[in-house]
Amino acid sequence: MNNLPTVTKNLLIINVLCFFGMLVARRYGVDIENMFGLHFFLASDFNIGQLVSYMFMHANFMHIFFNMFAVWMFGRVLEQVWGPKRFLTYYMVCGIGAGLIQELVQFTEYFFIWSNYDSVNTGLSVIPMSEFLNSLTTVGASGAVYGVLLAFGMLFPNSPMFVFPIPVPIKAKYFVIGYAVIELFLGLGGSDGVAHFAHLGGMLFGLILILYWKKKNGGGQIYY
Repeated sequence: MNNLPTVTKNLLIINVLCFFGMLVARRYGVDIENMFGLHFFLASDFNIGQLVSYMFMHANFMHIFFNMFAVWMFGRVLEQVWGPKRFLTYYMVCGIGAGLIQELVQFTEYFFIWSNYDSVNTGLSVIPMSEFLNSLTTVGASGAVYGVLLAFGMLFPNSPMFVFPIPVPIKAKYFVIGYAVIELFLGLGGSDGVAHFAHLGGMLFGLILILYWKKKNGGGQIYY
């Protein structure tokens, strides 16, 4: 840990502390995930600060493990290239952008489907619409992580990557494109409890920020 760049190390520490804090709070009947997770903006439990806090909440061990593994693997490289301030800015913009896209997707579904009803049949019971809207909670750093993956693929497009179960290395740029296509396919395929469009939103905001930096740099390389 001592060899990790400052922001990457602190992101790992904060996320892990928040995760274990959430587990401890659950034992005492306190739902930290509901308090700090990102609610739909038309729900009564929504507040603007959740666009930041939701990035530090995770649903389970596998969720936080894979997100933090990606931060450790790719985030430290970006921080070494960009420096701590630019990397933290990028990470936060991608995470907040992912949350905004998730809100937009939920609003689209609400406008075309849910707004026509006063209650929702969950399959187990019929609940009022206000309660249903409060149940739409998004957690996790995945949007920021997908932005980090995009940046790595753009900065080091030809870096070989080994991806299980593919037996041969693939270039980083193809890895990123493949992930984006899979997320789009899964997002269009229906609800599986994963915020696929939020992942794409993190990549989109990351792309916009990188292109802005590149233009600001006179069209040159985005190394700083």
